[in-house]
Amino acid sequence: MKLSLGIMAFNEASNIGALLEMVLKQNLNQAELSEIYVISSASTDGTDEIVKDYEQKDPRIKLITQAKKLGKAAAINEFLRVARGDLYLVESGDTLPNETTFEELIKPFSDPKVGMTGAHPVPLNSPDTLLGFTVHFLWRLHHRLNLEQPKLGELIAFRPLIKELPTDTAVDEAWIEGKIRELGYLPAYAAEAIVYNKGAETIHDFWVQRRRIYCGHIHLSKTLGYEVSSFSASRSLHLAWEEVKEKGDPLYKVFGAAFLELIGRLLGWYDYHIRKKNPFSWDVATSTKDLRK
Repeated sequence: MKLSLGIMAFNEASNIGALLEMVLKQNLNQAELSEIYVISSASTDGTDEIVKDYEQKDPRIKLITQAKKLGKAAAINEFLRVARGDLYLVESGDTLPNETTFEELIKPFSDPKVGMTGAHPVPLNSPDTLLGFTVHFLWRLHHRLNLEQPKLGELIAFRPLIKELPTDTAVDEAWIEGKIRELGYLPAYAAEAIVYNKGAETIHDFWVQRRRIYCGHIHLSKTLGYEVSSFSASRSLHLAWEEVKEKGDPLYKVFGAAFLELIGRLLGWYDYHIRKKNPFSWDVATSTKDLRK
């Protein structure tokens, strides 16, 4: 089985080299990583030059550049036009897998009913601050939710059933998930497929991310008729309470995290319903870019 990997990048110079190193170190037994495309969307920070250096080291690596930043869905479409593998993998340029991540990610495809899988994101932020705790708490909820009803992101794999995404979606993985279900296949969570990311380290960046995601989920619900499992506030609160009971988190931190998330969702609701804004080409949360800090 041949794998095609698409890495979506915008100004990822601080991480793209480390990401490509980990991609090349993947320990694969079930499949072959046959092609690696980096889609660079109008990067200006040296990302393209770093990828070009890696092109010289490994013929599987190919750089595709976009002159304008048109949103992640448009970048994924560039990848879909050239990918030829039996499975497609899409990874954000500001993440890092470990050496067994891809192998774990593709294991569920032994079930012919599975059309898409998602990795287990783990943040590298320090949990000592309120914002760091919030990032860890939300990803822990994401993990708990995925064990019950998958909602996949950061690093995904899917069968080559989709030829193009609508370029006006701000939640590309969620759109693919909804479409996979529409086609009669199931999403599956690969809990052992660890992928590291970096959560926002400023409140401004946190709200930039959370409002964009919630606004995108509203747009997805209205256009595709699909709601991700985290869309329901009551479900999220129930899972949060179960997590608190199990882990014994300090309530003042939990309420602080809930407040930050609530404001993010309210801002997303305001963007969609009042401002009539669809943030498919979004402002960048710069504090999430360097996983080394």
